[in-house]
Amino acid sequence: MHLKSLTLKGFKSFASATTLRLEPGITCVVGPNGSGKSNVVDALTWVMGEQGAKALRGGKMQDVIFAGTAGRAPLGRAEVTLTIDNSDGALPIDYSEVSITRRMFRDGAGEYEINGNSCRLMDVQELLSDSGIGREMHVIVGQGQLSAILESRPEDRRAFIEEAAGVLKHRKRKEKAVRKLDAMQANLARLTDLTTELRRQLKPLGRQAEVARRAATVQSELRDARLRLAADDLVARRRELESQQSKEAFAREQQITVQAELDAANAALAQQEFQLSRLTPGAEAAAQTWFQLSALVERVNATIRIARDRARNLTIEQPTGTGRDPEQLEAEADRVQAEEAELLEAVEVATATLEAARDQLLDREQAAKAAEQAHLAAVRAIADRREGLARLAGQVDTLRHRAQSADGDIARLSEALAAARQRGDAAEAEFESVQTELSELDAGEEGLDAAYEHAAQALELADARVTELREGDREAGKKVASLTARIEALTMGLARKDGGAWLLDNRADGLQGRLSGMVRVHSGFEAAVAAALGPLADAIAADAHPTAQAAVRALKDADGGRAAVVYGGAAQPRGEIGDLPAGVRPLAEVIDSPDPLRGAVAALTAGTVVVDDLAQAAEILSSRPELRVVTRDGDLSGSGWVLGGSDRAPSQIEVQADIDAAAAELVSWQRQAEEVEAALSGALAEQNDRKQAVDQALLALHESDQALVAIYDRLGRLGATARSAHSEYERLLTQRAEAESARDENLTALAELEGRLRHAESEQSDLDSDADAGTDTAGQEREEAAAALAEARAMEVEARLSVRTAEERAESVRGKADSLRRAARAERETRARAERAQAARRRAAEVAAVVAESAERIAAELETVVGEAAARRDDLVRRRTECAGQVDQIKERVRALSTQLTQLTDAVHRDEVARAQSALRIEQLETTIAEQFGIALDELVAEYGPHVPMPPTALEMQEYEQARERGDQVSPPQEMPYDRATQERRVKRAEKDLATLGKVNPLALEEFAALEERYNFLSTQLEDVKKARQDLLDVVAEVDARILQVFTEAYEDVEREFVQVFGRLFPGGEGRLLLTDPSDMLTTGIEVEARPPGKKVKRLSLLSGGEKSLAAVAFLVSIFRARPSPFYVMDEVEAALDDTNLRRLIGLFEQLREKSQLIVITHQKPTMEIADALYGVSMRGDGITQVISQRLRGENLVGATT
Repeated sequence: MHLKSLTLKGFKSFASATTLRLEPGITCVVGPNGSGKSNVVDALTWVMGEQGAKALRGGKMQDVIFAGTAGRAPLGRAEVTLTIDNSDGALPIDYSEVSITRRMFRDGAGEYEINGNSCRLMDVQELLSDSGIGREMHVIVGQGQLSAILESRPEDRRAFIEEAAGVLKHRKRKEKAVRKLDAMQANLARLTDLTTELRRQLKPLGRQAEVARRAATVQSELRDARLRLAADDLVARRRELESQQSKEAFAREQQITVQAELDAANAALAQQEFQLSRLTPGAEAAAQTWFQLSALVERVNATIRIARDRARNLTIEQPTGTGRDPEQLEAEADRVQAEEAELLEAVEVATATLEAARDQLLDREQAAKAAEQAHLAAVRAIADRREGLARLAGQVDTLRHRAQSADGDIARLSEALAAARQRGDAAEAEFESVQTELSELDAGEEGLDAAYEHAAQALELADARVTELREGDREAGKKVASLTARIEALTMGLARKDGGAWLLDNRADGLQGRLSGMVRVHSGFEAAVAAALGPLADAIAADAHPTAQAAVRALKDADGGRAAVVYGGAAQPRGEIGDLPAGVRPLAEVIDSPDPLRGAVAALTAGTVVVDDLAQAAEILSSRPELRVVTRDGDLSGSGWVLGGSDRAPSQIEVQADIDAAAAELVSWQRQAEEVEAALSGALAEQNDRKQAVDQALLALHESDQALVAIYDRLGRLGATARSAHSEYERLLTQRAEAESARDENLTALAELEGRLRHAESEQSDLDSDADAGTDTAGQEREEAAAALAEARAMEVEARLSVRTAEERAESVRGKADSLRRAARAERETRARAERAQAARRRAAEVAAVVAESAERIAAELETVVGEAAARRDDLVRRRTECAGQVDQIKERVRALSTQLTQLTDAVHRDEVARAQSALRIEQLETTIAEQFGIALDELVAEYGPHVPMPPTALEMQEYEQARERGDQVSPPQEMPYDRATQERRVKRAEKDLATLGKVNPLALEEFAALEERYNFLSTQLEDVKKARQDLLDVVAEVDARILQVFTEAYEDVEREFVQVFGRLFPGGEGRLLLTDPSDMLTTGIEVEARPPGKKVKRLSLLSGGEKSLAAVAFLVSIFRARPSPFYVMDEVEAALDDTNLRRLIGLFEQLREKSQLIVITHQKPTMEIADALYGVSMRGDGITQVISQRLRGENLVGATT
């Protein structure tokens, strides 16, 4: 075996494809530094599986791909192919030539191939390991590796020997076995824990299974006792129902008799009431006529009295006037008007006199200034007396004017009083009219209130009806939603993930669906059919036998699970079950199936009958052991076996039956919901109508209230007007009285002031003469001046007083003439009205007299008519009274019969209720029996009724059989008659036994069997795992023994060769290999001792560089010689050696060449001399490596050049 060729494509500096054809012997690769010689060694290392980038003198694995130069773009991948000549069969592969290819891409992806076939790195390593080439790559010695070998750990030196000895594959086998052991240990621990836990659970579960077996026996006893009690209750209640039905029939006969008598009495009553109805209107009309005539007589008499009184009153003369004579008022008005003109002229004269007096006073004041001081007192006294006289005269005029004005005020107040009285009377008359209108509105208001209350009550009833219907609608909606959810949940339960589901999901031609959906089971028999059919209850229906076989084959091919398939067209079994006891039916009779499946269903149920309970099943099997018997509860029995229990998962037939029942109930509730919705729609419409009626009644009430408010406002205004008129009348009356009193006072005061004025004027002349005599003593001029001044002032004062008096008198009479003329006109109008009223009174008196005479004649005629009407009235009233008495007698008879009929009806109703309650109790009892026991009622009474004696119990029969087996002379236990107390004691005893047993796990038997089976299975698995673990331990021990043997032999050979090789490289020196732990040959390391000649050092670190290289070469060569490899690669290992040591190393190369192929990277000429072929490596200017070859021992060989 040797390396035949090495092809590089895109590897480092080999950009183009380059092939190095190698020959056996020594091949030297030469070339200048940096030309790419070591890249050849890296290529060999890389293609044989090196994974470390540092070993390839790079930072990352992608560095092996050609990175490009200035004139060449980088490549995307690197590829190296190594071809090995395997003609000697050194590699464990059936090829004489083996090509190993490794390829790497820029993205980090890598590929391996052996002879063009993709493979794994492990495959390459295992292929080479048998030749002594492993991951340590001891056959390839690179630059600087020699010193690293000596300085490495002892364990690393051991790896070189193991790799050369081929121990690597054994170590990998051991590591694989150890990994399996580690993984197996976890499984072993889990299995051990599981078996321990299962073993711990088996014992209590076994006890539960035993309790479950005992509970089943007690429950059977309890069921028998309860069935007998239920049959007794059913028979008793049926007898009670028959008694109530006979009692009800008797009451109905009495009810019919009384009803006939009541109908006859009602007919007589109707006839008398018809007669009374004919008499009553005539009597009422006669009474009404008499009443109307009597009222008319009274009205005529009243008319006579009123007419006479009116005529008498109208003949009385009324005064024509109440005031003064209009002519006098007109004359007085003319006089006052003339007086007013005179007074105005006097005012003008007095004003002119006053102006003249003022002028004269101004002239004389200058002349009298000097004498004014002396005569001031006298002059003032004279002036005061004159002024007082003038003031007194003015007061007299004022009082006279006030008296005249008071007369005019009194006349105006009288007119205002009449107007106020007239307004008050009109307001009172209108007030009475409005009150009459108010009474009519009040009467209408009561009717509106009643209408509103009636409408409100109707609305309340409509609201209650809507609320009730809405509640019913919500209840129906809830029920529909609940049933829909139940159907959906049950439908989801049908969708089981089994083989049948796979067949339906991948439906093929001929598959019709599930059997449970195509057949209908009679109510109450679902559990029996499901138990009898077993897994076939969930079967799939097919149209024919081939379709069923194809479905099973499809399940096998697709690994879709298992499924049962029934097919149509199957022939019905010929066998007949034969005669059966009462209450026992063939199972096929309770299943309705389509015609195509009728044969299949008959075959499935052939030989199977359905009974009520296990006791009846035992009786059937004792006489017909060839049958299979199933109870309604789903307990299946055969000859020698019973299958049953509780908490059984429902089959699809039962689920389908539940779905059908829920669907029927859903349809009923949906129909009820539609009816309630329709009724609700009508109730809402009625509610809307009632609301509109309430709104209209309320609107009418509001309008009436507004009208009442308006009338009340109007009454308030009229009342206020009347009160205001009365108040004004009283106020005017008071004012007129006050005006008359003031006028009288003014007249009295005027008479007094006029007397005082006359007295003062008579005294004034005497005082003037006295003043003249007193002023004579003052000097003539001063007296004259004073006299003149006094006279001027007196004149001026008199003129001013005269003007004031004239003005007051003119003011007092101003407008009085107009007032008097208005009073005259009013008085004329009053007298004219009085005259017209008097004429009307006279005419009315004449009319009243005529009316009185006519009324007297009419009253005389009416007396006769009233007498005739009274006689007719009395006759009709008498006849009506007699008829009413007969009606009352008949009514009393009707009431008595009605009371008796009501009592009989109540009695019948009570009997009906009692019968319905008895029937309901019987129905409830029947429902309870069907739900709890699943047995037909007739079968229940026939088999468990009070007339049926109680058979011996299983315990009694067991004791009897045991006694017979012992040879005792015993009689078989006898049947016992039914006794309710005994059965109740049986129930209590059974319930007590069940309570004593405590909580029973109905699945304990099945769980115990399943758990025991699982425990046995896991125990077997645990033993298998333990055995496998022991086998792996044996493998590890065997591998360790093999490694120990191979390594020991290899180490001894290497140690022996190392002594010889070291002595050859170091003549006179001494070297050896030592084990770090000779007692553990599996893990011990290897130490190297080297003592060159002439030195006593043994530590490798004290050697020179050349000595270290030689010592390392000695170690590697000793390995090469002890365990030769097909080839070795050495990269400048002799670079640090002198010529002497180089020659010694070359001698070793020549020895190695005899058995191995050597590829040497060198610069040494002596090494080149021993080469069989040379490869020259150079670097072109573009950075790409070029290779040429030269065979030295034979013909020239030109290699691939790039």
